[in-house]
Amino acid sequence: MSEQQTREELTKYARKSVAKGLVVGPGGNISARFEDTMYLSPSGFALEDIEPEQWVPVDIPTGNILDSTYRPSSEVLMHLFCYRVNLIMKAIVHTHPAYCIALTLVDNELPMLFPDQAALVGDVAFVPYVVPTTDKLANLVAEKADRYSSILLNNHGLVTTGKNLREAYYRTEVMEESAKIYLIAKSVGQPRRLTEEEYKEIQGLESEAYRVNLLQQMK
Repeated sequence: MSEQQTREELTKYARKSVAKGLVVGPGGNISARFEDTMYLSPSGFALEDIEPEQWVPVDIPTGNILDSTYRPSSEVLMHLFCYRVNLIMKAIVHTHPAYCIALTLVDNELPMLFPDQAALVGDVAFVPYVVPTTDKLANLVAEKADRYSSILLNNHGLVTTGKNLREAYYRTEVMEESAKIYLIAKSVGQPRRLTEEEYKEIQGLESEAYRVNLLQQMK
């Protein structure tokens, strides 16, 4: 994938995030890695308004902004630190999905509930509330990013990562659906969780491995 294709993919998934109600107004930020550069949403923009040429290039090893036409998102450190600790990671989607945020207000876990969650999301990390845009938050998220692809930020939002933007984005969708199902089920009774054996069985299915592998390869 070229630099231009990276910019176009970012524009595509930024607009999908808004269309699906995963973020509103100028909130949220997403990025993608191309070689040693990350392309990050510009500060102050609603995600659906960003054009391909407006994504801000930032050098990952040094943190230098390579084009100062636009200021990078205020969460630039969170993105930088995550890419530095996980070299496989190629994309980060940070949104404010309503059910995910609601979940962090009342609970500190998201049980394994259904096959898509087990196959695509896996175990979920929680990060305690920290003032957004700070290096403290960036460090806390980066500590989890090497082991978890889905990270809930208490009273704040969700961070998902992937080997490409498609994978990171669909993790966001499945995470929001998972939080929604859990909160609905919990409001009327005790949700039945997948057992550890059932969870591992789903992850071991050849069909699920094929689906995840395909997701990682497709745009």
